[in-house]
Amino acid sequence: MQKKFFKFQPSYIKNYWKTEATPTNNNEHETSVDQLRKASVSRKESGTHVDTVVTTIDGQRYDTKELDHDPDFSETAEWAFPIFQISRKYPKTILSRLTYNIFQQSELFRIFKVSPIKFFNFFHALEKGYWEIPYHNRIHAADVLHGCYYLSVHPVRPQFGVVKSPDSLLPAPLPQAASIMSQMSTLELMALFTAAAMHDYDHPGRTNAFLVTVEDKKAILYNDRSVLENHHAAESWKLLNKSENHFIENLDPAEMKRFRYLVLEYILATDLKQHFEIIMTFNDRLADMDLQVESDRLLVGKLLIKMADINSPTKPYGLHRQWTDRICEEFYEQGDDERRRNLAITPYMDRGDAQVAKLQDSFIAHVVSPLAQAMHESGLLPILPGLETSELMINMQHNHRKWKEEIEIETANYEPTCNGGSVNGVIEEESASTSDSPDPRRDSPSLDSELSQ
Repeated sequence: MQKKFFKFQPSYIKNYWKTEATPTNNNEHETSVDQLRKASVSRKESGTHVDTVVTTIDGQRYDTKELDHDPDFSETAEWAFPIFQISRKYPKTILSRLTYNIFQQSELFRIFKVSPIKFFNFFHALEKGYWEIPYHNRIHAADVLHGCYYLSVHPVRPQFGVVKSPDSLLPAPLPQAASIMSQMSTLELMALFTAAAMHDYDHPGRTNAFLVTVEDKKAILYNDRSVLENHHAAESWKLLNKSENHFIENLDPAEMKRFRYLVLEYILATDLKQHFEIIMTFNDRLADMDLQVESDRLLVGKLLIKMADINSPTKPYGLHRQWTDRICEEFYEQGDDERRRNLAITPYMDRGDAQVAKLQDSFIAHVVSPLAQAMHESGLLPILPGLETSELMINMQHNHRKWKEEIEIETANYEPTCNGGSVNGVIEEESASTSDSPDPRRDSPSLDSELSQ
């Protein structure tokens, strides 16, 4: 069974934003009664649509006819997708519903003959395995999946692999705009979306460094290396391998092997210890990169999931602020745990000494910006009609300015408590240890605090 590259333009891209429902052909042949009973699902396929009422093994009901026309998901192709608004409406099923929407829009159900019952069994079990914690929960998983979709579905103009004539004084012509989705095989695309949904499965709300320090059983199992990422990948793959969840059952052995390899590579790439190495590898490879080469497509896929995973500062400020409040609360919970255990409290995780603006300034400057710049300069960030640059860059620069302004206000209002100390001396010392640090690994706790190890 050959799955090649996308050669279509989804209908919802016609006006760039809004999803248009595909008409259902009611004359399609329905599945036999015996098969219906065996699958415990009422199903009929029509064109690229699957008209199905599914009840998962734990009793969760999905009506995909309603899902196909759900106005809440009409903005899936927008970067400002209202993830929190929708998660309040579907608090227990936000991830499975969004995954269905993206698989359907990308025609993955049709291409891979995906069983709806096994699909929903898996993705609902997956979202149930995310903890009810402030940040690394099913909403974050859905947000990362959405980020991968946005970055792959919109046209981009990659600035690599462009042949320049040494005899011409004219600038090289702009490369033709095409989505990354159209450059990836459908198997690679399904692996990317699946990995995004799986990437933080069973996250306990503690960093890798914390788990290593307390000698957590996961740290012991994975020898203190990419502890959480290995755990997410292994446990979610076990879940997928259950017969009732195995929605990839129609892949042939070679495809199955490739799919597993890609999913694991994507998930492990979200370990921020690999952050700078992946960016450097991409920059070094840039001049010779060719999206017809599997390894280059894999590298681009890693950039997509990494950008989606740390996308908060590139979102409109309202969304960014909500994600900031959530990650800070999760950090403070770890700080509380460290205090109970008589451990040193990780920087920025002491709720009694909140330094939110400095945290975000450091995170944006040292982690998000290098990745966003590398992708922007190589033409991998979409620039939508009417904009001169990517909305990710516009938002990031705006949000960074706001945090810097907040730091300036805090600094201006700072009063030293030590006797005989000069205000200027304290301010200068404080500034030198925060956002102006030339070493991104020194003071950026959002690197999961393990880069200093």
